[in-house]
Amino acid sequence: MKVKLARTAGFCMGVRRAMEIVLTEINKGTSPLYTYGPLIHNQQVLGLLETKGVKAVDDITDLDEGTIIIRAHGIPPAERRRIKSSGLRIRDATCPRVARVQAIISSYTKQGYHAVIVGDKDHPEVKGLMGYANGRAHAIKSAKGASQLPRMRKVFVVAQTTQAGPTFREVVKAIKGRFPDALVFDTICDATYRRQREVRALSDHVDGVVVVGGYNSGNTQRLAQISQEAGMPTFHVETEEELDSEKLRDMEVIGVTAGASTPTWMIKSVVREIEGIQSRTETLLGRWVIKAARFLLLSNVVTAGGAFALAYAAALLAGRDTGIIYPSLAFFYIYAMHVLNRFLDKGASAYNDPEVATFYRKYRTFLVVSGVVSIIMALTLSWYLGLWVFVAMAGLNLLGIVYSVPLVPAGIRHLWPYTRIKDFPGSKTLSEALAWGVVIALLPLLGPRHVALLSSLAAFIFVFSLTYIRSAIFDIFQEQGDLIVGAETLPIMLGEERTLLLLKGVVVFAGLFLIAAPLSGAVGPFAYLLILTVISSAFCLLAYEKRWLFPGRRFEALVEGNFFLAGLLGLIWQILT
Repeated sequence: MKVKLARTAGFCMGVRRAMEIVLTEINKGTSPLYTYGPLIHNQQVLGLLETKGVKAVDDITDLDEGTIIIRAHGIPPAERRRIKSSGLRIRDATCPRVARVQAIISSYTKQGYHAVIVGDKDHPEVKGLMGYANGRAHAIKSAKGASQLPRMRKVFVVAQTTQAGPTFREVVKAIKGRFPDALVFDTICDATYRRQREVRALSDHVDGVVVVGGYNSGNTQRLAQISQEAGMPTFHVETEEELDSEKLRDMEVIGVTAGASTPTWMIKSVVREIEGIQSRTETLLGRWVIKAARFLLLSNVVTAGGAFALAYAAALLAGRDTGIIYPSLAFFYIYAMHVLNRFLDKGASAYNDPEVATFYRKYRTFLVVSGVVSIIMALTLSWYLGLWVFVAMAGLNLLGIVYSVPLVPAGIRHLWPYTRIKDFPGSKTLSEALAWGVVIALLPLLGPRHVALLSSLAAFIFVFSLTYIRSAIFDIFQEQGDLIVGAETLPIMLGEERTLLLLKGVVVFAGLFLIAAPLSGAVGPFAYLLILTVISSAFCLLAYEKRWLFPGRRFEALVEGNFFLAGLLGLIWQILT
């Protein structure tokens, strides 16, 4: 079944920030660790945090030590003062958007204004906002509530950040009717507006809408309400287990959106489950093609095929023979390392990509056997190419396998923060790019035929740049799961914004390099054609930054497609020249 996923589905900025704060404290070993009230409105995430030792508390009376995290919704100042006086260490995870509303209320009520907060008076965010009003606040959630407000001289209006836009405008109109001089601050979060617009837009392109998120999440409830008001069959679920397969089977295209407190892995699980439902109008051939494509992508055959194509292009760039031996060597090595490392390091798989985790459990025997066979094939080909190539390939295989294996004895691991190569901050992105570059561009230097060093180094820089971008993009996709298990990947070290800025720098460098290398005589004019792969990589970054595509199979195929594009350009070049 086809799924159309809303671009802004999942964690909003405030929730993501709150999760990063609490997970960072967990990974630092902070204990005891508490959240003041539920961190966010999502039972599955709260359950996960509990397994990590994080306790949600509503009363600090019996607490005299530890760290307490203020939830994304914020709290009243009086409660903050009480926590501070208790001696607990405070980490403030209040959403910056909520903090802005708190500041507006505090400032204007001190000037003698009365605040009217459009929202649910029992919602934690609204309770927190009321605390900043110096006793001059009223919370209403409909236009009818405006008529029940007392007579007031100076009035201003704000909104709960997750309030529905149309409701806010209706209430403002009613308030203006009673208080013409009322000041209005539209404090609804931009992410909320975008989500609500997307739900309305989905109704023109889908047969039904699935809203993923907590049943007690106000913004998720509003998304479901908006979908229903648009006349769409709407299903609000917390997990994939709650999907009504029989009702969905009668539809062809399902729209999926999610509340601001819904993690990526839960959205992926729901999307995977929906895609697995066979529509009554779906053909057997079409379903078989989709299944085959997903199998190739999930099993890393597509990734290995990309390595083959990139090796072919790199050979042309370096002016080497374009036979299939070195590309095949790259295919078998990359396939084996990606498959076997998945089994050696299963920590974040369940969170980063539940479908992959399920796939690897289901096809465990086939994948392990094919991974081992690929190592044997890589070693056999390298032996054919000569002793030094064989020794180098054996070393690369050994390094690839021990990358995820603890190298420090269990009894003394607590003495070092890094017990595996992968534990070093940012090592995953760098080591993958280096491995691809060495196997594809530098290994031929050890072969029986003479290969120019300068052109090989140029090919290495091209391959390294392209694969570094690929690996870092996937690390960004997997940031939530990596945070949960404590992996220090590039985006966790630098943050998503700085990582994207770094990758833009790599794109610019790679483009300029491909322009300068032929001018210096290091490589031939084929380098100019390969600039298209750099442009394609830049498009992938832009597509993620602008949320044109959700991190999923289509996006992965787009990123992997850069390598196939390189191979296709090489084939076209060879035919034309």
